Amino acid sequence: MRVLFLSKFLSACALLITFFSLVLANGTTDEAAKLLPDRLGDFRATGAASSKTDKGGKPGLEDIEIIVERKYRSPQGTIIEVGLVKMLTEKSAYALFSSEGEKVISGPKKVDGVGTAAMMTDMGHLFFYKGTMWGRVYAGVEAENIERATAFAKQLADSLDKGEGEIPVIVKHLPDWETVQLQAVYALSLPALQQAAGNRPVLEAVNFAGGADAVTASYGPSRMVIIEHTTPQLATDDDARINAKINELKSGGQPVPTLYRRVGNYAVFVFDAPDEATAGQLVEKINYEQVVQWLGNNPHWMERAEREYRQTTAGVILSVIKGTGLSLLICLGIGGIFGSIIFKRRRAQAAMTEAYSDAGGMLRLNLDEMTPHVDPSRLLGKGDG
Repeated sequence: MRVLFLSKFLSACALLITFFSLVLANGTTDEAAKLLPDRLGDFRATGAASSKTDKGGKPGLEDIEIIVERKYRSPQGTIIEVGLVKMLTEKSAYALFSSEGEKVISGPKKVDGVGTAAMMTDMGHLFFYKGTMWGRVYAGVEAENIERATAFAKQLADSLDKGEGEIPVIVKHLPDWETVQLQAVYALSLPALQQAAGNRPVLEAVNFAGGADAVTASYGPSRMVIIEHTTPQLATDDDARINAKINELKSGGQPVPTLYRRVGNYAVFVFDAPDEATAGQLVEKINYEQVVQWLGNNPHWMERAEREYRQTTAGVILSVIKGTGLSLLICLGIGGIFGSIIFKRRRAQAAMTEAYSDAGGMLRLNLDEMTPHVDPSRLLGKGDG
């Protein structure tokens, strides 16, 4: 009896497992078809979309939600291979995008108009990042195929949610960030950072548990690493651990960074620089912007309101003075223009009038009545006066 019950129970569990597996597989297939539809503009799929959720066990791939792949055919007959990786967060999607740039030997080229950021390798692979998505498009190394792959990538990226539409701020704070952006690697964990920056023992003192993120880039022979902490307290704690680690490495004769410095909430390292002065010049170029946010009500809201009121009142008074002065200048200007026109016109009329004068052009009394056009009604008659 017990054996029969156990057999039925195991059969029921197997059916439930099979049912949920089919449901999950069907949901994954639907999502894959939604991300990579059968037709995208003039491009048509040559087969069904395949999907998987294997993370591969590599650093930086822990946040993968789904991987989708499919092939398309262009109107000219070119086969385009497409891959999309949906990550759990936008930061992890950009981390995956930046890690691809590090793998390119000769340096990728920036591609404008495709997603939030995009690059093209010398082998014809186009990588882009947008929202929580990382994408790869490949059609070959020929110029016309690269052009078709770029056109497809633009249509694909336009169909995806852009999210915040920004790259992580810490990347923009790198020295000359627009120049090194595609070679810079953004990391969210210590293993991913160690893989990008090399095995640096001092980085083992950094704690990523509080939500820290990091970026690393090369500047000639020097390697810079910037780690951003979410709060000043976490930055202070890590700063103490890092200095202790540097002293420990020095006493043990192990390699240490050329320069370490705390900049705000940043922990900044420079490795392999020619000297400390060169490393210091590089650190000085970091564009750090401090942002203070109150977790509760701002205790200085009254002072802030009074300051804004004073600034607004002063602005209104200044605007009124400027407006009054401008109106006065306009009135004087218009009056001067019209006055000058009337004056010149009357002078011209007076110059055209011919009149006899025996006083050298001066005003004279017309006692001899020799001046023409005399009005008799205005003359004194006999017996008058």
